[in-house]
Amino acid sequence: MPTNDKRAGATRKPKPDAIVDYHAHVYYDPATTRGNAERLRERIAKEFPGVKLGRWHDEHVGPHPGSTYQVAFPATMLASFVPWMMLNRDGLNVLLHPETGDGYRDHAFHAAWFGQSLPLKLETFGKRARG
Repeated sequence: MPTNDKRAGATRKPKPDAIVDYHAHVYYDPATTRGNAERLRERIAKEFPGVKLGRWHDEHVGPHPGSTYQVAFPATMLASFVPWMMLNRDGLNVLLHPETGDGYRDHAFHAAWFGQSLPLKLETFGKRARG
């Protein structure tokens, strides 16, 4: 997503080799879609044994506006993981971002959504988020 927000460093162009790995954050509602999220998590573990599945967060954590768990995977899996997730997310919203060491920019400017885009709490990144 192009932007002219120079205060936040959005126009700086990092090199793709800065990507250490990727994170997919799977969002769910504990009361209504946790079952979907559990089934998706099981399928991810089976299809992609090289991923690292993070903890369940029924409470909001970090910049994430809802309940979530993280799936971390190496850049070498991107070409297979992304299409699979696009087709198998079972109606859940998923945020995908690279991990470059700059959490603010990774979430604010380098992210892609599958499903509905949700407003992130970028202020959790501190002073940098305010420009």
